[in-house]
Amino acid sequence: MTAPIKISEHVYALPLETALMGGPTTLFVTLILDDTQGATLVDTGVPGMEGDILAALGALGLGWSNVKRVILTHHDLDHIGSLPAVVAATGAEVLALEAEVPYIQGDKPGQKTPTPEMLASMPPEMKARFAVPAHAPVTRALHDNEVLNLAGGVKVVATPGHTVGHLSLYVVQDGVLITGDAMVSAEGQLKGPMERATPDMPEALRSVQKLAQLPATTVLTYHGGLVTEDAALQLTRVAAEATI
Repeated sequence: MTAPIKISEHVYALPLETALMGGPTTLFVTLILDDTQGATLVDTGVPGMEGDILAALGALGLGWSNVKRVILTHHDLDHIGSLPAVVAATGAEVLALEAEVPYIQGDKPGQKTPTPEMLASMPPEMKARFAVPAHAPVTRALHDNEVLNLAGGVKVVATPGHTVGHLSLYVVQDGVLITGDAMVSAEGQLKGPMERATPDMPEALRSVQKLAQLPATTVLTYHGGLVTEDAALQLTRVAAEATI
């Protein structure tokens, strides 16, 4: 397990190593801490990752009892895969943007559910991940521009495109922007959304421009991790490129 990374007063990144279609990768689940409101997980990784999440919590002197809620950026399997196990272990609330609710609860199939032909070409471990749907009831539907009473204020930002109800979070007091898959990064360099995994690129690019309006000093992407060097300028650059 890679040790948790302290990003700001309230925010930690939990780097979780796994393998996806392209090979080994690291997923950056986020932990938001609040002395009064308890801990909040943002996304839950792929199926079977609950042990890694618990180990990361333990490294910070925390356990399942400290996790009071899970906020989901969207319903793709690498974000909700361990949700049922986490909810079973913690009894945590589950929060997501309203448009995502039917997908997370299993009322609708996921936007990117593999076809039988796609499943046939997958390695066995990937097939196994899709064999048992990762669904859980959503306790509370969130809305664009809502500010959650966590860590001095966490702003909900609707950033559709990657999925219909994708959200990002801005931890106001800390200046930390948690993008989910609305943006990606590599070696500290911010990039736009991953085109091959984004059904509605025009909408996703509008979401990038929306994020660039926030006064973020640090950006955390789910794929790629932490962006700290000239984060505001990088946001502006990627937003400008999104107009092309």
